[in-house]
Order: sequence, then structure tokens, then C-alpha cells
Amino acid sequence: MRIVIKIGTSTLTHKTGNLNIRLVEKLCEVISDIKNAGNEIILVSSGAIAMGVGKLGLSARPDDIPSKQAVAAVGQCELMYVYDKLFNQYHHTVAQILITDADVENEEHHQNFSNTLQRLLEYGALPIINENDTIATDEIVIGDNDTLAAIVSKTVSADLLILLSDIDGLYTADPRTNPDAKLISIVKEINDDIRKLASGKGTAFGTGGMVTKLNAAKICNDAGCDMIIANGSVPENLYDILDGKAVGTRFLA
Repeated sequence: MRIVIKIGTSTLTHKTGNLNIRLVEKLCEVISDIKNAGNEIILVSSGAIAMGVGKLGLSARPDDIPSKQAVAAVGQCELMYVYDKLFNQYHHTVAQILITDADVENEEHHQNFSNTLQRLLEYGALPIINENDTIATDEIVIGDNDTLAAIVSKTVSADLLILLSDIDGLYTADPRTNPDAKLISIVKEINDDIRKLASGKGTAFGTGGMVTKLNAAKICNDAGCDMIIANGSVPENLYDILDGKAVGTRFLA
């Protein structure tokens, strides 16, 4: 299978913004094992700004664009260093791709992006993609990595997109405030009723939320790709998903 896995900031880091070492090590181990089984894997990884905040010892995520870009420049180096070190333990070579909305909207740029991804997969590399926060502005920003992951999935004709988040999936209500909320295991159509279930933004260091995940699911489903929202705090969930077990919420193409 060709699988795109999006790793959210809340999965990579503690609430302080510092790296969750134990979790990330286990996640890289599981992904390496899945790749060893013959699957093609592409990662879309958040976390550059959060890790930059932690690395620089800042108390909060900055609000202005120059500060965000500076923090992302620091954090992206740290993020790729961690991935390179951990995946190299399992003899997998990582490749970094940083893009902006212009690389998606411009036909020539998008074709070059697609060609590079295809060739990296042919080489057996593990592409790791993030938005280029160091140069992105309001005019050229994609905005969130849920959307980016869906665009990548569409670009490479992926079989499955897995969004790893800090929540088990889509619920009938917000499980953080409503104890009666129930997990929805299958979504066959993203209609108005489903959209009403989405709440606002996620964690303080992240940019996404359930709204962005539903938008990503729509992009994927329209392109013929299933999408699953699963809890990233349990890396073994990836094994269960590939074994066909019911994990999180699956949005059917």
C-alpha cells in the first residue's frame, strides 16, 4: 500500500513544546516496521514551530509572522535531525521536502513536486513533508498539515491517509467536555450533519482541529482515498489499521 501518515504537533511534543522522546521513538519504530513489510510511506509532519519554541526556551508560540518564521527555522532543523537519527537506526533514509501553497497551485511547481515524490519512493526513501513556514506568508500559506496531507495523498494517488492526532476520532460530541460522546467508526459521507460535529482549533501549539480534518477527508475521499483519524499516542494503532481492525474514524472514499 501507499500510505500517507500525518503526525500532529500534539503527538510529537509535550505540552511544553519539547519533544516527546519516548513516543516519537516508538512511532518511528512502528513506521519502519510497516515500511519493511513492503508498504510505501510518506510522512507529513508538524512540529517545527513547537520544537523551535522549546529549543529557544520561549514561553508561548509567537503570533507575528517574522517570529514564527524564525522559530520554524530553528525547529525544522531539530525535527529533521530527530527523524534522521531515529529512522537511520532501522536503515531507512529520510528526505525533507518543504513546500508552500504556491508549489501546489502553480502547475509546473506541482508537477515538479509530484515527480520528486515519485522518484524518492522509487529510491526507497522516506519523504518527510512540511509546510515551509520559514518563507510562507498569509498569501502563500497552506495553513495546516491536515490539508497538506490530503493534498499529498491526492498528488501521489495514495491508498490511505492516516491522521495521527490527540483524539481517537470523530465523536458525536466533544469528548473532552461531554462524557456521553460516542466515537463514530465509519463516515460514508461528509454532509452538514457531520460538519456540525466539528469543533474549533486543537492544542495551543498546533494549527488544526476537527474542521481541518473534515476538509482533508473531503479532499481525500473525492480523490478515491480513504482517510482515518486515529490517536497518535498509541503508535501500535498503525498495525491494527493495516490489519483491517476498526481504529478511530474511517472516512470512506
